[in-house]
Amino acid sequence: MPVKSSKVKIQKSKVVKVSKTTSRIASAPSKNISGRTLDTSIVRAKPRTADLSVPVYSLAGRTAGTLSLPKEIFGQKVNKKLLAQAIRVYSTSQKSLFGSTKTRGEVEGSTAKIFRQKGTGRARHGSVRAPIFVGGGIVFGPTPRKVRLELPQRMKKAALFSALSAKTGDKQIRGLSGLEKASGKTKEMAKLMYQVSSSMYQGEEKKNKKMVSALIITSEKMDNIVKSVRNIPGTDVLPVNLINAYEIVKHNLLLITKEAVEKLTKPEIKEQK
Repeated sequence: MPVKSSKVKIQKSKVVKVSKTTSRIASAPSKNISGRTLDTSIVRAKPRTADLSVPVYSLAGRTAGTLSLPKEIFGQKVNKKLLAQAIRVYSTSQKSLFGSTKTRGEVEGSTAKIFRQKGTGRARHGSVRAPIFVGGGIVFGPTPRKVRLELPQRMKKAALFSALSAKTGDKQIRGLSGLEKASGKTKEMAKLMYQVSSSMYQGEEKKNKKMVSALIITSEKMDNIVKSVRNIPGTDVLPVNLINAYEIVKHNLLLITKEAVEKLTKPEIKEQK
């Protein structure tokens, strides 16, 4: 019995020593491989800036300041898989399959038995509209239908933010101001689009510059802007409540107004995507 009690005491002392060493290790300052003490304030992540800035162009095609973009919408991490899924869902839902064939019940023809059941030496048949005969019905043929794929609202919103963030990272977003003063002339908007498109070809020769496809995002539907860009190839106009990831990725340049950015940051607008 005394021997057993001494063993128990030794085990207890070991446990106490281990706990003391672990407490010392936990309380000791962290060190790197070279043995230098690390400053925990440097290891902590610094808070990111609240917004991003893009140049703003007036209706005349001149720069008119900058536009601040919210980080929570235009500065998110790009989810390429989700973005590809959203584009596939949208493009598939736009399809309409018009192929149509007739079955044996829809083909025109007699309903009488084509010949008697026995005595002819041939295989037995009933209807002349059977798929085995020329002019008969089609088995498992295509029918007119619409393919519709659905994506949850949260995934739509996340894909939209990924598309906007990707455009921001590629510096393909510009601001617009003064669109309410547009006259509706195609010449006016064509000049503006050329000036804005030229900003993407800095350092290149003038002959290599060309107008890129652009999407103009407005705060609400503007008939004069839609009318003025109708004959400009590759240029489209959408109100902020109708934008989606597919339309943003489809165009090379994104032009957005300050009012549209403010409307996009509203919770009720963001939940509609």
